[in-house]
Amino acid sequence: MLVVVGILIFFLGLLFSIAWHELGHLAAAKMFGIKVTQYMVGFGRTIWSRKKGDTEYGLKLIPFGGYIRMIGMFPPKKDEKYGRTTSTAPWRAMIEDARQMSAEEITPEDAHKQFYQRSPWKRVVVMMAGPFMNLILAVGIFTAILMGHGIATPTTTVANISACVLPATAPNTEVCPADAPKSPAAAAGFQVGDRIVEFNGKPYASWDELQLAIRASSGSVPVVVDRGGQRVPLQADLMQTDRPKLNSTSEYEKVGFLGLTPTSVLVKQDIGGVASTIGGFVSLTAQKVVELPQRVPDLVAAIFGGERHQDSPVGIVGASRLGGEVLASDDFGVDARIIMMFNLLAGVNLSLFVFNMLPILPLDGGHAVGAIWEGIRRKFAKLVRRPDPGPFDTARLMPLAYGVSLIFIAYSLLVLVADVVNPVKLF
Repeated sequence: MLVVVGILIFFLGLLFSIAWHELGHLAAAKMFGIKVTQYMVGFGRTIWSRKKGDTEYGLKLIPFGGYIRMIGMFPPKKDEKYGRTTSTAPWRAMIEDARQMSAEEITPEDAHKQFYQRSPWKRVVVMMAGPFMNLILAVGIFTAILMGHGIATPTTTVANISACVLPATAPNTEVCPADAPKSPAAAAGFQVGDRIVEFNGKPYASWDELQLAIRASSGSVPVVVDRGGQRVPLQADLMQTDRPKLNSTSEYEKVGFLGLTPTSVLVKQDIGGVASTIGGFVSLTAQKVVELPQRVPDLVAAIFGGERHQDSPVGIVGASRLGGEVLASDDFGVDARIIMMFNLLAGVNLSLFVFNMLPILPLDGGHAVGAIWEGIRRKFAKLVRRPDPGPFDTARLMPLAYGVSLIFIAYSLLVLVADVVNPVKLF
């Protein structure tokens, strides 16, 4: 039952994130006097709507996104407005259809409220307002958690010791086969509660630095631990074995292996710590977004029974299932589960921000780049005293936008199928 409740709560959180994103576009467009005819959450058939002023607000049947509709997204044909010839490209019909759809709701009294008529910097603000609303929400959630609750920070104290060495891809790490070698930590006599104070002759106060030293080592290494207030020297024979790369669960590298897990404590962050942590989140999210094309083979394999890694891409269905899994988990208290759900929601908003910033149509970043390019052209023309080149005709890029949209749809369907038949599991 808790799984269903968790899925529903997280799904509503995702819908709020989508609505919040579109609210950014809506508010910026209205601020600059652009007429917005629709504000919709979802796609397909409208299941509820209400009109207020110039704008129809509503919910649609397929809750996998949202949009606002602004009049005059594309400028009129250049031969009509600027005395030039139109394109004779083979995709002309597609271009003109997009231009006509953009202009079909324009009435004489609304002729001055079109999107393309606004200065480039205003159009950039309108297009960037959506992603930045997601960034604001993510930063707000992360800041509240980091400063109010704290972040789990590993220490140099031992919480668990691996009994043996197993392959990194072993399906069950709880059971040691008879032929599995003892882990270096177990063989060296480490005990739960030991605090590592020296490794290979150097003192370490943080787990991050100690972990890097362990991964870079091999062979016999002296270790000093604090055990009940007494300094106890140990000798560990580290081995090189395949382990997941840091910040990844699907890529492996050969590193030094000791075989222990550190304890973690909650540490509340100050402003500097929050900025550094969120900066790391943004960088990691950007890296994962760039790696999306590389995930296609893994997604296909997962659909046909292969392993689904924890850092595999997920859609709304997969993310909602993760929310349900978190809420139903018996491994954590209620407070911890709520914090984890908010962390997941913040992560989704961070992903929406980074993804929509990509400078390709039909994403927000693509429209912003078109406006920036128009501003550069106009500034250059003014500098060299040439005629105003007019608005940059984004409609000419619609064939490319449609092609990219088809790729996005295909990728989304692939992720959806993987989320249904082989979902990502956190625990």
